[in-house]
Amino acid sequence: MMAGPIREALDTLPLVDHHCHGAVTADLCPADFESLLTEGAVWPGVSPFDSPVGMAVRRHCAPLLDLDRHAPAADYLARRGELGWQEVNRRFLTAAHAETFCVDTGYAPHPVTSPAGLADASGAAAYEVVRLESIAEEVAARGIDAGDYAAAFRAAAEEAVRRPGVIAVKSVAAYRTGFDLDPARPTYSEVTRAAALWFARGGKLTDPVLMRHLLWTAVALGLPLQLHAGFGDSDLRLHLADPALLTDWLRLTAGTIPVLLLHCWPYQRQAAYLATVFEHVHLDVGLALHYVGPARAGSVLAEAMEITPFRKLLYSSDAYGVSEFHLLGALSFRQGLAGLLQERVDADELSPADAVRIAAWTGRDNARRLYGLPVSDPGRD
Repeated sequence: MMAGPIREALDTLPLVDHHCHGAVTADLCPADFESLLTEGAVWPGVSPFDSPVGMAVRRHCAPLLDLDRHAPAADYLARRGELGWQEVNRRFLTAAHAETFCVDTGYAPHPVTSPAGLADASGAAAYEVVRLESIAEEVAARGIDAGDYAAAFRAAAEEAVRRPGVIAVKSVAAYRTGFDLDPARPTYSEVTRAAALWFARGGKLTDPVLMRHLLWTAVALGLPLQLHAGFGDSDLRLHLADPALLTDWLRLTAGTIPVLLLHCWPYQRQAAYLATVFEHVHLDVGLALHYVGPARAGSVLAEAMEITPFRKLLYSSDAYGVSEFHLLGALSFRQGLAGLLQERVDADELSPADAVRIAAWTGRDNARRLYGLPVSDPGRD
C-alpha cells in the first residue's frame, strides 16, 4: 500500500553522487565500449554484455537511446554511435537525476569530462575530489631531494585542495599497498629513507611508509577523506582491501576528519561495523550497485544497512567512462533502497514517514552535511 510514496520519494529525490568519475568525450568502437563495461578484460568468447551489468545496460539504458528494452547488443552499439557521445552523455547524465556530482579527477586513462563538463552535460553541480597518490607522484617527478619530500608533498596537497571547487581528497591505498599497514604516523627519517628508495626505483607510489605518510597528511588537510575499499580491477589484492584492516588507524584518527569508505563489496558488513563503532566513519556501496544491477542492488544495500546508522550511509555510483553507469548506479540505488525500505514498512519495523526520511538522508542529505554542500533548492526538501 505504501510502495507508492516510498518509491515516489526516491524517484523524485535529486541524488548527491558523492564519488564518481567523468564520462568519455569520444565516440567508442564496440571493443572500446565493451572494455569499459567490465573491471576485468574482454576475453575471446566472453562478452561483457553477457554479464549482469551488460544485461542491465540492455534492459534499462536501451530505452533512453530510443530502443526497445533488451535490444540486442549490436543494435545498442549502433544506435549509440548514431547519436554521438555528446547526446549519449546528456541523456544518461540528466536521467540519473543528480543534484551534485563529486568527481575524482585522478584517474583518466581515457579522455573524460572534467567536473565542469559533467555539470554542463547533466545540469547538476559538480565538485572535484583530489587523488592524493597523483599529487605525490607529481612531487616525486620534480626530481627533489628525498629529505624535502615530506614538506613538498604537504605543500602540494595543500595547494591542490585550495583550488576552487575541491570538496574532498581520496586515496587508493587499497590498490597500492593494501590496508594491512602500521597505523602509526611515520617519522621524518622513515619518510626520507622511503622516499630515497622510491626515487631510485621510480614508478607509482607503492611504499607502505609513504602510504602511511599520505594518509596522515590527509588527516592534516582537514577535508573528508575517501578511501577505496573492496571491489576493483585486477590490480587489486582483494583480501588486503578489507576495510576492517584499518581498525587501528581509525582508532588513532578518531575525532579528526570524516573517513568515507567507498564501494566496500564484498566487505559491506565490515564497513557497516566500522561506521557503527567509529563516529568519523561513513560508507557507500557504489560500483557494486551497477554491476549487480537493480535486480540485486537491494541485497547489497540490505547487508550494508543491517547495523549502519542511517546517517552514515551515502550514495555513489563510481561511474567511469560510459555514462550508462551514472544512470545505472542511480537507478539501482533508488530501486534497491525503495524495496528494502518497503519491506521494513510492511513488517512494521519502520513508519512510512521514517522510510521517506531515511531515503532522503542516504541519497542526498548525509552527503550535503559531510561535504558542506549548499541546498540547491530548499523547496524540494
